[in-house]
Amino acid sequence: MKKIKATIEELNKLNKGTMMEQLHIEYVEVGEGRITAKMPVNERTKQPAGILHGGANLALAETVAGLGSAVIVDLSEYEVRGSQVSANHVGTAHSGWVIAEAILIHRGKNTHVWNIDIKDEKGKLLSTARITNFLIRKI
Repeated sequence: MKKIKATIEELNKLNKGTMMEQLHIEYVEVGEGRITAKMPVNERTKQPAGILHGGANLALAETVAGLGSAVIVDLSEYEVRGSQVSANHVGTAHSGWVIAEAILIHRGKNTHVWNIDIKDEKGKLLSTARITNFLIRKI
């Protein structure tokens, strides 16, 4: 099975020209079944009230879950597509960085389910998300 074998630097370069680049999402740790990334709380990720936008958190969560599935499947045989996301926003951030940690909780033949906790730099939980990815065999 061919898996992505890339450094953190190479994976971060893949974000060029994408929404991840616009939001300044950076991968920090990539391993089988666990992905960590960070995102700044700034003018690109805040809502008008001056706090981190929940949609930015969802984009971060989907980013780490998608990469997480991509690194453990053979991308020459499968495509990874998000199929479901749910989240609870339980805290706010006004500045600094947020850190998303994605943990694989189900590794099925056709689906992966990820739990993603997004915290501020002090470890305060801001959002928790559950994401399901479809694994679609290429024809």
